[in-house]
Amino acid sequence: MPELPEVEVVKQSLQKCILNKRFLKIIVKNKKLRFHVPQNLSARLSNLKILNTNRISKYVVIEFEGGFFLIIHLGMSGTLHLLKSKNQNSNTNLSFYHSKNLPKKHNHIFFYLKDFTIIFNDPRRFGFVKLIKGKKILKNFFRKLGPDPFEKKFNFNYEKNYLNGKTKNIKNTLIDQNFISGVGNIYASEILNCSKISPFKISGTLLDYQIKKLIFCTKKVLKNAISKGGSTISNFRTIKGNKGNYQKEFRAYNMTKQICKNKLCKGTVIKVNISNRSTYMCNICQK
Repeated sequence: MPELPEVEVVKQSLQKCILNKRFLKIIVKNKKLRFHVPQNLSARLSNLKILNTNRISKYVVIEFEGGFFLIIHLGMSGTLHLLKSKNQNSNTNLSFYHSKNLPKKHNHIFFYLKDFTIIFNDPRRFGFVKLIKGKKILKNFFRKLGPDPFEKKFNFNYEKNYLNGKTKNIKNTLIDQNFISGVGNIYASEILNCSKISPFKISGTLLDYQIKKLIFCTKKVLKNAISKGGSTISNFRTIKGNKGNYQKEFRAYNMTKQICKNKLCKGTVIKVNISNRSTYMCNICQK
């Protein structure tokens, strides 16, 4: 599943190509996604000016004039494809999973603009699009999410208070979207390795210096990943068709048997299982 950096790259890509433009029409081929596609989607959004494109956690949010917001979640296998109108063979995949050509199946929604079409494809149909009107309703939709890692709210006092008394291991806490939004399995391993904290450590036992280190590494890892265009797992591409490059800097994820990259550490990265998820950690410096 794409995580915060990959969704941020998709958001930035969309912003560049759809800002101040309008959907001429929207055709829904299959309404049965994770949630049913809203009825009259085309009638409600067509010819409305696109004012902005935002990211909230792992969601892309497109803002239209008239107070409308279109929420897009890619789920496990969802992709967005940009198809130029004058060249039907010119396809750019905006999403985490890349295919050289537009898939022949599972193209569920077509968003038509003047010079190109954006196609929502999702074989497993865990993704969805949702239409909301009004900022209050939008805020309510995301009310259960924890703070974004780049928000001021994600600070020492917040994290210390949240972790106090928690008996869950820190790996599962880190990917809990109620604690912090946008972090998933890949970046949890990277953040914990950078922090030199064992994924098995009980969340409520973290010392103050470890909490500060965890905050620092969370911001550092995610910021670096965004700057590198995300991580290419299953062939992620940017809007320009370029690979993400952060996977070249992985310190832990999928680095089994490699020497730990932390300074003065001679440990080895090992793969462990936590709650049926593959997790990667150093066998020496992560305590």
